[in-house]
Amino acid sequence: MGFFDKIRRGLEKTREILFMDVKDVFRVGRRVDEELLRELEERLILADVGPRLSAEVVDEVRARYKNREIEAADDILGFLKERLSQGLAPDGEERLAKNSDGPAVILMVGVNGVGKTTTAAKLAKYLKDRGGKVLLAAADTFRAAAGEQLDLWAGRVGVDIVRHSDGSDPAAVVFDACEAAKARNIDYVVVDTAGRIHTKDNLMRQLEKIRRVAGKKIPGAPHETLLVLDATTGQNALSQAKIFTEGVGVTGLVLAKLDGSAKGGVVIAINRQIRLPIKFIGVGERENDFAPFDAREFADALFAGMEDAGAD
Repeated sequence: MGFFDKIRRGLEKTREILFMDVKDVFRVGRRVDEELLRELEERLILADVGPRLSAEVVDEVRARYKNREIEAADDILGFLKERLSQGLAPDGEERLAKNSDGPAVILMVGVNGVGKTTTAAKLAKYLKDRGGKVLLAAADTFRAAAGEQLDLWAGRVGVDIVRHSDGSDPAAVVFDACEAAKARNIDYVVVDTAGRIHTKDNLMRQLEKIRRVAGKKIPGAPHETLLVLDATTGQNALSQAKIFTEGVGVTGLVLAKLDGSAKGGVVIAINRQIRLPIKFIGVGERENDFAPFDAREFADALFAGMEDAGAD
């Protein structure tokens, strides 16, 4: 199965919410009236596009209908595809920063349970498959078995790992990982971090300490700080994005667990409100279920088959 097909499959539940009984909702010749517009807004909200953007989209449909740019319900699908894909990260923004003077350090941040450790391993494999020498750093020393989990993943994807005992100082792990990376001519250090340390303030202080230590060992580090979000949590992911972008200098987003989510619309809401590029998406549990985010491909997958269904 190609990656586009995986995205399309992963968005099935979102499509079901947006376009349930699409032949009736957007059938040829159906009038654009307030009943249709209310139904459209409800479905956008259920798909977690967000109430504000959902209301804006419906207002635009109403205005375009009055201006005869949209003449009937079956014209709405094309407009939705264009409108909902606006503002998503354009081609090229998914590229990761590099360090021409040594290893590039990539911090993976996010709350517990979003799939951060698995995503760190998937990213390591992605970089390795493209010729990079990668080192994983198990800096989540607070969650029981997090280091062991990352160790297993390192063996599975075939990269080295720096790991200390549970409960040790995460910054010390990063210090040793940066030292090892320079000695071994590593291209990328991918750092898995804790998602919860008692309080949000404690967590942010710990992440800032990791950033300082990395910067002292490798000038310019961290070169990327990627926030991992769980697509299945919908608007909660948006709240997490706001907290982390304010606290630790996030440079890009990774959307995990897109497969099986009925809340794929949150991709649009997050990108619109946070204004950071979605650099990668994950659509499964296996190491290859991971790829750079492509806005056009996402829009095509979200609307796959819908135009034809509406025209029947």
